Amino acid sequence: METRTANLIIGTSGGTAGGNATNYKIALPSTWIKEMGLTPKQRQVELRFDGASIVITRKLSLAEFLEASRHAEHKTLLLSCYSGDALCARIAADETEKTVCVENLATDYLKLPFGNNPNPSWADCRRFLEDRCIPKTRAGLQEYLEAIGVDSYEPLEIICKTQGRMAGDDLWLTVEEIK
Repeated sequence: METRTANLIIGTSGGTAGGNATNYKIALPSTWIKEMGLTPKQRQVELRFDGASIVITRKLSLAEFLEASRHAEHKTLLLSCYSGDALCARIAADETEKTVCVENLATDYLKLPFGNNPNPSWADCRRFLEDRCIPKTRAGLQEYLEAIGVDSYEPLEIICKTQGRMAGDDLWLTVEEIK
């Protein structure tokens, strides 16, 4: 791993930003950018911040995300989200790394699993799956779980049985394990 020292480029924000607003940039070596596979046409990156470090990675397409997870032999699921007969989104969920990649295919945010969030977290994915299930607090929950053949409240298992269908909308899901 190559390490370099760099200085922050600090500038003042314009437009509708507050009077004391600043922005920060870092110049990166072009050899690193090329090695990451970034080009003027493919320049989207993901930033991860853990409180102490910032990690920059090339934004992977859904196919690249699935291939990387498969290559690493991670347990990965592919969820397809439909509105009626129309495929709206595909979600790749790497259960080993607890990461998610979404490919939105519809333009109506109400038909998308994460609305206008193009970079959902693992927690966002878990929340979405729970939202497609009967609430944990519903009276008669245990009888419902027994009726659909599920032992305990596990959103993914419930969705595999019910396709995540809810009375209030026409969204539904399919779940496929990627090997």
